[in-house]
Amino acid sequence: MDSCYPILQNCQRERVSDGAIVPVLDGCDRAAKILFIALPQLGDFDSLEYAWWLRREADRLRDHEIVLRAVGIGDRSSGEKFCDYTGFPAEALSIDPTADLHRELGLYGGLTRSWLGLRSGQSAWVNLMLMCAGLGSPGTLAEVFRGYRGDRAAPQLIADDETIDTKLLPPIKGEFFALAGGRGFQRPFELATLRLRNMVEVLSHWNRYVPDAQYMTQRGGTFVFDRAGTLLYEHRDRGILGFAANMANPLAFLDQLEPPNLNPSQAATVGDPA
Repeated sequence: MDSCYPILQNCQRERVSDGAIVPVLDGCDRAAKILFIALPQLGDFDSLEYAWWLRREADRLRDHEIVLRAVGIGDRSSGEKFCDYTGFPAEALSIDPTADLHRELGLYGGLTRSWLGLRSGQSAWVNLMLMCAGLGSPGTLAEVFRGYRGDRAAPQLIADDETIDTKLLPPIKGEFFALAGGRGFQRPFELATLRLRNMVEVLSHWNRYVPDAQYMTQRGGTFVFDRAGTLLYEHRDRGILGFAANMANPLAFLDQLEPPNLNPSQAATVGDPA
């Protein structure tokens, strides 16, 4: 059994759906596999983007009989707003206001330098800006540029008949990206547009998404366990926009997992193993 599994087994946090204090792996006893995600601040780029991919790939999670559980940094109000915006299942999300679980799991805290004359939250802002510039956050700048440049190794993100409203620019039709770059892969500015939409969302509701700024630099991690608690896969984030080993296809690790030989009708839904 992986050393992280007992930590999660013994961890209780407030669940977003009902406010109950429950084990973070509540309801996973019968799951063939558990996908546990320690999300950074719920207003973080990584949290919002990861949730988008999880919703997009929900059928793959069901095919692999994987039950999803996550803990994010914030309060219940943060969690409710996060779930409303991203579609993340509120029954699968618990919150940790002070990132204690992240530290217990040994996840990267990001830059945590104290700056003379600044309070902890203000220092976190300086550290976050340095990380956005690539300091103490390997791969961040390259990933930002990939969002603008496009990536032929990544799938198309926006359908031709989809409209993206960033609230900052006029609504953009998906077919615009087809005209600008083609189809069947991530086109130039396609990912950057989705990230802009996320940024506007968070900045418009900043105090709700980020009730305590001092934990903004804390990074997350991804863990997959089997029924016995054996670790099948893990990824520990090393920087901003580094929530996956393969950012072009963040859930590519699912291809490493053998799907169970179960009748599809027995498959558990995302967030509900029953």
